[in-house]
Amino acid sequence: MTQSLRLQDKVAIVTGASSGLGRAIAVRYAQEGAKVACADLTPTARSQEEAEITTHDLIVKNGGRAIFVQTDVGAAMQMENLVQAAVKEYGRLDVLVNNAGISIEARRPAVLHLTEEADWDTTMRVNTKSVFLGCKYALAQMLAQEPHISGDRGWIINISSIMGMIAGPENPSYCASKGAVSQLTRQMALDYAPHRIHSNALCPGYTQTAIFKETTTHLTPWEDLNRRHPLKGPGFPDDIARMAVVLASDDASWVTGVCLPVDGGYTAR
Repeated sequence: MTQSLRLQDKVAIVTGASSGLGRAIAVRYAQEGAKVACADLTPTARSQEEAEITTHDLIVKNGGRAIFVQTDVGAAMQMENLVQAAVKEYGRLDVLVNNAGISIEARRPAVLHLTEEADWDTTMRVNTKSVFLGCKYALAQMLAQEPHISGDRGWIINISSIMGMIAGPENPSYCASKGAVSQLTRQMALDYAPHRIHSNALCPGYTQTAIFKETTTHLTPWEDLNRRHPLKGPGFPDDIARMAVVLASDDASWVTGVCLPVDGGYTAR
């Protein structure tokens, strides 16, 4: 008996798709049958390990369907264009993953009274305003189109952080931005549940991406982070991607308003 793909024929947008968590999610989605619109400032990955091939080319090379849409996630017109580009290419939009994010404090740790206003504004623009904009235009599209065959109209997965649930040292703008993402996720869940649109967030622990390398260099040593994750130490992008598949699938048919830690037990303390 052939097992059906969990995201068969769903259309998904993944922001920050060129590297790290976004790349892992986009690839997993394609493997599960989704048609993917990969959004980022550039298709080229930040990390040397991922720079050999772009995310959308990797998906196509392996038999999936994907396009790249250059997008500044903090600009309203570009986020609206992203949704329109996905719909133009694939005919509808079923899943939005708001993944794009930055951590300036991973490079330059600072307590609040020493945090530059420009750093605060940039963090909020990329980490929080982008989620507002992505949801704004995706929700409008989901409400306007015919429901998915399941009867649901859409699935929104926002990438928050365990730092949206607990505090971390010397990263006030990042913690504040992710706290806002988590709370917006819950609020949207209530407003759009009657329309059968799911709104959930993933809250990763420390995951081994380019930002993780900056964190262990400038903010928190590897040994400390390894000790704080009781189950297997810091995670990998695919640990998050697999849960992003679940929240976009029928396996989560009665799940909305959840901010799910995927953290190797970090927040269990």
